[in-house]
Amino acid sequence: MDRDALARPVTVAIIDDHPVAIEGVRSWIDRDPRQRATLIASGPSVQAVLAGPGRDADVLVLDLELGDEMIIDQVGELCGSGYRVVVYSNHDEREIVLAVIDAGARYVAKHESGDHCMSVILAAAADEPYVTPTEAGALLADDRPQRPHLSEQERTALLLWFQSMSKASVASRMGISEATVKQYIGRVRVKYTKIGRPVPTKTALLARAIEDGLLRADEVGDYRSRAV
Repeated sequence: MDRDALARPVTVAIIDDHPVAIEGVRSWIDRDPRQRATLIASGPSVQAVLAGPGRDADVLVLDLELGDEMIIDQVGELCGSGYRVVVYSNHDEREIVLAVIDAGARYVAKHESGDHCMSVILAAAADEPYVTPTEAGALLADDRPQRPHLSEQERTALLLWFQSMSKASVASRMGISEATVKQYIGRVRVKYTKIGRPVPTKTALLARAIEDGLLRADEVGDYRSRAV
């Protein structure tokens, strides 16, 4: 979603099996004086919400523990399918928060304020960076090499885009919408911003990706020689 699309309220679906949590997020959305978001669906499972209007939501707000089962593996699947996911959870261990970020989702802890929750939902919808206090703490304590983890779909979208293909052509090649391609590229920018290495231009993003070993220079150059 681009800034122009944000002229309408962001549509939100909540996946949580605790009614109190759903009502809490609903109240923050309803109390926003600018009415920048609207809740269109909620339910206790991913399947229940995506079977209805929630499948078309701009942002999915997801608890990591549903029915006594941790569903962290589904975060990457949802992000890989093109959903913008905000994890809203009590599980704020560093490893879990970093896994959520690596999967392409945003993270806000249930003990954080409604302002943070609303801000991260709106940032996710616009594919813009917003770092919650819990995310910041996990990232500062992260002793892994400072390069983002990309999903296979994000890497493929970047590679095709850097191979002189338009975003529309990338979408056709990958069998997805152009909006999803823009989302994948936006998520990579967000990941770089979160680790303190912003990439505001396509050239800067390409340089970072090659520098970090996310793409090889010969992959980009080889296609350019064959591009039509």
